[in-house]
Amino acid sequence: MTGIVKDFPGVRALDGVDLQVRAGEVHCLLGQNGAGKSTLIKVLSGAHQPDAGVVRWEGAEVVLSSPVAALRRGIAAMYQELDLVPGLSAAENIFLGHEHAVAGFTRRGQARHEAAELLARLGHPGIDPDTEVGALPAAVRQLVSMARALAHRARLIVMDEPTAALSAGEVEDLFRVIGELTAEGAAVVYISHRMEEIRRIADRVTVLKDGRTAASGLPVAGTSTGELIALMTGGTPPTVEAGGSSATTTPVLEVTGLARRGEFTDISLTAHAGEVLGIAGLVGCGRSELLETVFGARTPDEGEVRVDGKRVRPGSIAAAVRAGIGLTPEERKSQALVPQLPLAANVTLATLRRYSKAGFIRRGSELADTGTIVDRLQLRPADPTRAVSAFSGGNQQKAVIGRWVLRDCRVLLLDEPTRGVDVGARAELYALMRSLAEQGIAIVFVSSDIPEVLALADRVLVLRDGTAVHTAGAGELTEGDVLDLVMEARTA
Repeated sequence: MTGIVKDFPGVRALDGVDLQVRAGEVHCLLGQNGAGKSTLIKVLSGAHQPDAGVVRWEGAEVVLSSPVAALRRGIAAMYQELDLVPGLSAAENIFLGHEHAVAGFTRRGQARHEAAELLARLGHPGIDPDTEVGALPAAVRQLVSMARALAHRARLIVMDEPTAALSAGEVEDLFRVIGELTAEGAAVVYISHRMEEIRRIADRVTVLKDGRTAASGLPVAGTSTGELIALMTGGTPPTVEAGGSSATTTPVLEVTGLARRGEFTDISLTAHAGEVLGIAGLVGCGRSELLETVFGARTPDEGEVRVDGKRVRPGSIAAAVRAGIGLTPEERKSQALVPQLPLAANVTLATLRRYSKAGFIRRGSELADTGTIVDRLQLRPADPTRAVSAFSGGNQQKAVIGRWVLRDCRVLLLDEPTRGVDVGARAELYALMRSLAEQGIAIVFVSSDIPEVLALADRVLVLRDGTAVHTAGAGELTEGDVLDLVMEARTA
């Protein structure tokens, strides 16, 4: 791939990126969130079309017009956000698009048999190929996605954060399979922030920063971790602008010894009125699970949550909401919004009792209060009757935040609040978060963008593999410090 350019409205995601992959190698693609890694692999897999640049396959220039066209060339991709169909079985997902069929009839027995062989190769012979994917745990869904890539017998397989949901044993099985593939001459493009993984399996590494190639094809064996981190950060200061701290000494949220087996262990934190607490860590380190447990969507094995000194009943969303806790989840479209309903219905979901009379919703009051939220949060377009699916990502995020503002929440938990929004919307969300903190709300947010965490947060909690490894004032940490903590498990 030479000089690849890709523009989206308001942002240039790729600005002349180069990537060269050799047969039989594991080539790691490294860079911070927003560096352009996912966009680049979507161009490589045919999901995006480049606005400029050239893709060559086996020496010949090609146009990968669709994922099907890429698969026919021998290029398969496993995305970080799995593209599986929940209502289909594991076997049906594995062979989706290239089903075993004779005279138009699917040969289900053969598909089940081959799916079982692929899952066994990945170290899981016990997975029933007939089980619906939607009923499988996250780690098993990841394995189904891997099996689908293997089913295509691709010559180049792209893996985007493949170990995020896997156990140590499953990671070993994955690495074994990668070794088998490369020994047979296939190539693997591997995206990960885990430095120990890169050191172990990668032959060469390409580093992206801000949509550009910071380094191309570096040999992993001859490049230090410090050099890679420096290439990722570029030594540039955070570009996020945020106002001064509004934090007080009044504790609002107190989490003590919270733990869930296999997800996180002995997490304690305090968020004060007017404070913005940032949580930094890699995908799969337990960040989202921690927020969901505080919100009552998951039940802890140990520990407790208190708001304004009062214990919150564990494992109960209703109790958390009554205590004044609100959550905007990472996957807002599937976990927070009802796309076919209007903006007003989405904003008032947490306060329906306020508008209910004899089982009917008082639409006039609902629209009036939503209008206040629209003005306060500067939602655009300012139309409470419009379906929320028609709003931009940034305005959808504001709608979810507005739900908790309307509820007068005391604690606002934000999981990747700026993911999937453009530069302008990001700036608006930053200003909104600071504004809410100034009103006395305790804000706890997770972000993969380290400069964002350092610039927005008053304090930073760093998680590594489900454990809190460091807490400090944001001004006491550099981008390199945080990267070192999350990648090398250095504690301080």
